[in-house]
Amino acid sequence: MTEAVDISGKCLCGAVSFTAQTASRHCGVCHFGMCRKWGSGPFMEIECGTSVQFKGEENISVFSSSEWGERGFCAKCGSNLFYRIKESGSTGIAAGLVDDMTGFTMIAQVCIDDKPDYYSFAEQTRELTCQQMFDLFTAKP
Repeated sequence: MTEAVDISGKCLCGAVSFTAQTASRHCGVCHFGMCRKWGSGPFMEIECGTSVQFKGEENISVFSSSEWGERGFCAKCGSNLFYRIKESGSTGIAAGLVDDMTGFTMIAQVCIDDKPDYYSFAEQTRELTCQQMFDLFTAKP
């Protein structure tokens, strides 16, 4: 088991800040069309489970983007803050907001079949198609 890592950060204007604990120094990337439309590029996240604590919550707007997920952003500056699974509350914080990314590595890319041709990453990562990712969300024990 990987030792938990504390992270912190804030949005562009500082109206929203957060602290969280993540299980590892891993960054995931989503190439899904909706994620790219949201931020004009792939969504890079640090998975924090339910450990995220926000300050300035009154400045957070939440958009319900699907049956299972929602996206948070700062209502003052527009910074993308998080993607959250509604049922579990599991939250992926936007990697660009984290104060110190020293030692983090990109480990996975999802919706690789939705990735446009105009960019690619050199890192060798685990890759899942959109269907494989959706299957993980809907899998019931």
